[in-house]
Amino acid sequence: MQSHLTDRNLALDLVRVTEAAALTSHRFYGLGDNEAVDAAAVEAMRTAFQGLHIKGTVVVGEGEKDHAPMLYIGEQVGFGDGPELDVAVDPVDGTSVVSRGKHNALAAAGLALKGHMFCPGPSYYCQKIVVSKDAANVIDLDAPVKDNLRNVAKALGKNVGELRVFVLDKPRHEQLITDIRTCGARALMHSEGDIAGSLMVIDPFYDMDLVMGIGGTPEAVVSACAIKGSGAQILTRLAPQSEEEKKRIIDAGIDLDQIRTVDDLVSTDECYFAATGVTDGEILDGVTYSKDLAITSSITTRGRTGTRRFIKTWHNLGKLAKMSNIQYR
Repeated sequence: MQSHLTDRNLALDLVRVTEAAALTSHRFYGLGDNEAVDAAAVEAMRTAFQGLHIKGTVVVGEGEKDHAPMLYIGEQVGFGDGPELDVAVDPVDGTSVVSRGKHNALAAAGLALKGHMFCPGPSYYCQKIVVSKDAANVIDLDAPVKDNLRNVAKALGKNVGELRVFVLDKPRHEQLITDIRTCGARALMHSEGDIAGSLMVIDPFYDMDLVMGIGGTPEAVVSACAIKGSGAQILTRLAPQSEEEKKRIIDAGIDLDQIRTVDDLVSTDECYFAATGVTDGEILDGVTYSKDLAITSSITTRGRTGTRRFIKTWHNLGKLAKMSNIQYR
């Protein structure tokens, strides 16, 4: 097998895909239409992928072929003349955030060498913990919350009371939030944004110490693409939220009880990640406009080198409209 796919950083190509999704979905900011937000991002992302010189297969997408018109699991994307890759997409992580005019929504995608990305299939939810490299070896999904917090604090050289924990603001996390705060740590609530939470944890200039709780399984795989190469860790275990979801996972032959690490979710360093802010957030600015320009803020990562780049881009919407079938405004 090839030791390296290419010396080219494909994340710098991938960012054009997430920029397209962010620009188009932002047209529906604050309009209260979740479906329009998602549809615009999916269509733009799919079209933008056609310009990438890869042979991509969607492993983490918008659904199975019978339930999603575009970017379904198994769909082929890319120009078809480049390296064979697994593809993970989250056209908008925080669809309702965009439609309701709130913060921290982003468009994200990941790439990995073919055959090295976990396909969650019918699994929508998983239990997860995400920490930076300094605490990568001290977390345990089966340990009590207080033990994980104590061990992470020690690894980071902090007191438990200094820890900041990213938690999705969902009814299922009522006990988790109580446990975190009983230990003296801070549970910082976010309505959506699994991927944004992981980016906060690995950012050395942002004070977020860990992600805890039950979130999206697809988002966990995309997050693994983002943190791969940084030394950070994500532990996950599938956590179906209905008997129907549980049955479909079992029928698909996926182990419900296995604890999957970052290396299980993405088992190669030949991986790439890009994300672009749709609305303003802690890590990325949202789409803004100045006359005939649109301005986006993005991050890219590369697993093999561990490099992270923040990219600010000025888009000439008039020229883009002439060059692309994507509706940017």
